[in-house]
Amino acid sequence: MTAKVPHSSQSGQPAESDRPVDQEGRLVIALSSQAMFDMRHSHEVFEKQGLEAYAAYQVSRENDLLEPGVAFPLAQKLLALNDDGAEHPRVEVILLSRNSADTGLRIFNSIEHYGLKVERAAFTSGASPWRYMDAYGADLWLSTNAADVGRALRSGYAAATILPGGVDRKAPAGEGGLQDRQLRIAFDGDAVIFSDEAERVYQAGGLEAFADSERAAANQPLSGGPFKGVLEALHKIQSAYPPDNNPIRTALVTARSAPAHKRVVLTLREWGIRIDEALFLGGRAKGAFLKSFGADIFFDDQQVHVESAREHVTAAHVPFGIVNE
Repeated sequence: MTAKVPHSSQSGQPAESDRPVDQEGRLVIALSSQAMFDMRHSHEVFEKQGLEAYAAYQVSRENDLLEPGVAFPLAQKLLALNDDGAEHPRVEVILLSRNSADTGLRIFNSIEHYGLKVERAAFTSGASPWRYMDAYGADLWLSTNAADVGRALRSGYAAATILPGGVDRKAPAGEGGLQDRQLRIAFDGDAVIFSDEAERVYQAGGLEAFADSERAAANQPLSGGPFKGVLEALHKIQSAYPPDNNPIRTALVTARSAPAHKRVVLTLREWGIRIDEALFLGGRAKGAFLKSFGADIFFDDQQVHVESAREHVTAAHVPFGIVNE
């Protein structure tokens, strides 16, 4: 991806961006240490005994390996895209951590053990690490810290609070081995890929007002949401492969139904972005559909949909738009 994509803020105004262009065009995903590894025991020490005890705990165990966390499988699949020899933008995973360099040594020892090619990191000793997204050229930040995620989103960055879910996925019938290798990412539409402009109409006037508004504006493209740039970056990588043998598969999973689907389809066409599967659920719970899709991760702005999803897949809450104000 090239630059932070301005998207409609929760106040309805575009977010400004002066981010420098990444000349290499690579996709950069930032993970927090608690997203990458299971650090529940370490965090419990911090919560109950304080920072000094936590630091001593980490240093004394810096050669004890951390177990993989909720975002670990995603990191593996992202980095594997660099190893197939195809000509496409590179993928980089970086670490943005509230640990200090001293307490973070255990994390890097674990990264080295598991063979993850993670070379760049920021250790901020308790400060919000999202501030370094711009300098690292990060396109997306996944963290378990909801407050930090909210601040990043309000500053115009794609970010989400990642939550554990049913990650023991089976391949959809007939796909077998491809599913094991393929990175499958699913997105909600409004307030994630698109702005929350349509959701604001729904919240203000209800379903009938929403349907009338979308019908009237069917040929008017929606504004971009916080994850438009992430989808664009994935599309650029996908474009290096044939559709029937692609290491990435994307899905739009939205509560919209016909005729409100038309504006979504025409918006993606206007943007020139490919989406592999589009599920218009008409208000149905999303979890079972995401299980059938086999998502590695699903992004949604509404907590109710995230809770439905995480019963089956790894889900991430995007606290953006009117429903999160």
